Amino acid sequence: MIKRRQLLSAGALGGAGLLAGCECGVPANGGNIPGSLRSRELKMVTTWPKDFPGLGTMAERTAQFITEMSGGAMTVRVFSAGELVGAFESFDAVSNGAADLYHGAEYYWVGKSPAFAFFTAVPFGMTANEIMAWTEFGGGQELWDELAAPFNIKPFAAGNTGHQMAGWYKREINSVEDLRGMKIRMPGLGGDVIQRLGAAAVALSGGEIYQALQSGGIDGTEWVGPWNDLAFGFYREAKYYYWPGFHEPGAQLSVGVNLDIWDELTLQERSIIEGACHRANHLSIAEYIHHNATALDQLVNEHGVQLRQMPDDVMAALARESKIVLEETAQVSDIAKRIFESYKTSLERSQAWSRISDEAYMNIRRNVFSL
Repeated sequence: MIKRRQLLSAGALGGAGLLAGCECGVPANGGNIPGSLRSRELKMVTTWPKDFPGLGTMAERTAQFITEMSGGAMTVRVFSAGELVGAFESFDAVSNGAADLYHGAEYYWVGKSPAFAFFTAVPFGMTANEIMAWTEFGGGQELWDELAAPFNIKPFAAGNTGHQMAGWYKREINSVEDLRGMKIRMPGLGGDVIQRLGAAAVALSGGEIYQALQSGGIDGTEWVGPWNDLAFGFYREAKYYYWPGFHEPGAQLSVGVNLDIWDELTLQERSIIEGACHRANHLSIAEYIHHNATALDQLVNEHGVQLRQMPDDVMAALARESKIVLEETAQVSDIAKRIFESYKTSLERSQAWSRISDEAYMNIRRNVFSL
């Protein structure tokens, strides 16, 4: 039998050989040595209110994962909307190097290119599972990289809210005519669609919505879904809660890394950031399904919220205008056209599959089975 002392001695020698070929240690002095992670602090700006459930904590969680997965070598300091830059200034801050990363929603950057909206959500577009499939395996990530590179950004999916609600309204919507003249907080291409039906689309960051609803600055708002909407207390200002959301059926959230920073990272450092984003993306979907179900029960049974389904003729009008908006968006540039065609192809394929899988199963389960 090998004595314990001999085993430890052999292990120490063997361990030294293993470590020499592995980038897995953090230098005790915090310096940079070959085969080690470099000590660095990164600044992340976000478009979300501080500590806000789901959205804000998603950014914090991504930062935490980067730190943990690097063994503390890479630390990320998170700045909520307004702490370092305004919510809608996050993209520019990372682009010009004032910050290293952002966590936000790509459709906030449609002023840079309308094609960014495809990487968050577009009207009557992909669900959470479908946009993950397109981004990771259907060519979406490569097109996203190409779109963002001229702005000095390397993007990743880092969260998803799942299907969103149509929003909160101070008065009922019984027809398309009821939308005319209404001021509705709705960003992205969904805002373009409702404007074509006579509503005024208002772009507001999350922290500005409640006051605008309270003061009458807006007549209605979409935000996310029951969990986040409950946290903001919209039920106190608008009594009608409409479903389903046509504008964000699976809103993908993102991390953008300054491309100069990204290019200088080692393969291991890049893998840590990408892995942290994937982990955050996965957990957010599970988190939203759980908390939305719980919050919806609270809104209806504790706060007396009135759920309303959008009338069929309103949804039909929204669908008609959505098709026009998406086709117009595809014409703004060559990259926008290629993104649209790739997105459309992937969506058509996933629809064909979901029709005989998830959709068929859920319809049958609802009609013939209950616990």
